[in-house]
Amino acid sequence: MEQFFKLKEHGTTVRTEVVAGVTTFLTMAYILAVNPNILGSVMDRSGVFVATAIASALATFIMAFFANYPIALSAGLGLNAYFAYTVCLGELADVENPFTIALTAVLVEGLIFILLSVFKVREQMINGIPQNLKNGISAGIGLFVAYIGLQGANIIFFNVNDGSATITLGSFADPRVALALIGFIIIIVLVNYEIKGAVLIGILATWILGILAEFAGWYKVDIDAGVYSLIPDFSQGLQLGGIANTAFKFNFGWVAKNLIQFIAIVFSFLYVDLFDTVGTVVGVADKAGLLDEDGKLPRVGKVLMADALGTVAGACLGTSTITSFVESSAGVAAGGRTGLTAFTTGCMFLVSLLLSPIFLAIPGFATAPALLYVGMLMVSSAKKISFEGDIADTVGAYLAMLMMPLSYSIATGIMFAILAWVIIKTCEGKSKDVSPTMWVVFVLFCLRILTLIMNFQ
Repeated sequence: MEQFFKLKEHGTTVRTEVVAGVTTFLTMAYILAVNPNILGSVMDRSGVFVATAIASALATFIMAFFANYPIALSAGLGLNAYFAYTVCLGELADVENPFTIALTAVLVEGLIFILLSVFKVREQMINGIPQNLKNGISAGIGLFVAYIGLQGANIIFFNVNDGSATITLGSFADPRVALALIGFIIIIVLVNYEIKGAVLIGILATWILGILAEFAGWYKVDIDAGVYSLIPDFSQGLQLGGIANTAFKFNFGWVAKNLIQFIAIVFSFLYVDLFDTVGTVVGVADKAGLLDEDGKLPRVGKVLMADALGTVAGACLGTSTITSFVESSAGVAAGGRTGLTAFTTGCMFLVSLLLSPIFLAIPGFATAPALLYVGMLMVSSAKKISFEGDIADTVGAYLAMLMMPLSYSIATGIMFAILAWVIIKTCEGKSKDVSPTMWVVFVLFCLRILTLIMNFQ
């Protein structure tokens, strides 16, 4: 342990690292309930659960042994929403089993990212983005994640009336709304008293309150309306067999017949994941204090390779893109400094497979408090944004925060931020401040706009 993870060099011990790893798992275990809820709208929920647990373990093991960082990985929030809602229920809504095409795109995207990581292209992009924009991106992702949580609990929803849609506040008489808000308060109170695993405890407490509401008749099961029982079903065993409905469910036949459309989908995943990961990695590193004095992450190439390999493994097993989790900062706060922390977290993900009936019974309104809290953590990056320096930096950060939740797309927020930054820099006569990497990103976004224009025609 000492020789491999260099514990003394990092001023830590085996016990400290193990405790930190368990702490990280407890703060991010909600993804085992959230991801099946999101991807379950387009594919088998139990299969998604198993795929998420195993892919998270594999990717986190790679991070531990390859990069030696206390960073855990799992299915990225925002990316899973993009997979389910934008691709499967949007672009491929008229295709049978659209998730098979989306998984194929994630596989190809992961393979491409392995190559980009080998040649350090992603590393250059991350380190080339101005610090102000990085802070705005991290804060914008937080708002987007919180927005998903509000919708998942029906606290806000789209009200369609006479062909128009407006965002409407949910009813406090709805048990989902009331219990989600109570759950959020529970998490905040537990965090205030520095209780370990506050996020997971909040989810479980909200779920238990939901079960009591079901017994009392307040929460009414209506399968036709998508309202399921909150009581775990152990009659089917551990429900690990669902992986057969998700693993290696690729659709290369559709790809061969619709190559141009598939390329567009892959580009969309590349576009979202490439810049989504920028925000997530920066957020994790910033919260964990891993950035150097120049705002860069040492060995970032190995971090990116871990999530690229994790994405390929996840696609093969049946889940959306795997990425680094900001909750890893909780383990760092508990003393984690090396890959032994990540290794411990990965082991916990494998152990969670024995609790599958419980995780699969946890509803969206119970995981919503976790999304609201995680969103709050990431939004805190906004306080690091400088509003008194170059106006290009300020506008870029502002647009990143504004557009991510309102456009329901992390990548779109980053697109607006970078396009505005480069254009304003050029108008200021400071084009020399724009790095070659940023010019490449600018061109990529311009091409993206052209594809969007072509799609609308």
